[in-house]
Amino acid sequence: MSAEKTPAPVRPEADVEKRVTGASNELFKFIGLKGQTKRTYPMRLPCSDYPADAPAFRLEHTWLFWGAPEEQLKESMDRLRKQLPANNWKIVKDGRDGSQANAPQIIADSGDGQVSADLRLFTRPPDGEYGSEIQVVVASRCYGAEPTNSPPPPTP
Repeated sequence: MSAEKTPAPVRPEADVEKRVTGASNELFKFIGLKGQTKRTYPMRLPCSDYPADAPAFRLEHTWLFWGAPEEQLKESMDRLRKQLPANNWKIVKDGRDGSQANAPQIIADSGDGQVSADLRLFTRPPDGEYGSEIQVVVASRCYGAEPTNSPPPPTP
């Protein structure tokens, strides 16, 4: 039997989304290159191991940066290694991701503890169908949803 966690702190989802997108924008600036990004929006995902009567959620914002030469992308990863700690982020992993691609990976937590970032450099052959890219995933801590004033659904 696994122990359930205490309820996650309740925070307005708009505040959580603002923090996640703000962190994504900060990381984009740290990458510091001209290139392309795929515009996405944070997704609400459930957190596991929380009581059924107090579910918890997190926001995850995944995006890609590409369109710069591979060497410049590698330099961006080096720049991230310097910029993250200089801007109150703590790098908790810096190595390879262990996947089949064995991609370089940096995982960092924000200084306020509200978000984490997972950055990976995927290199591809220059004559391949796809170019090299940096994949960025920014995730919030788990939070409890604000209670709604709507009535419960009718029982059949």
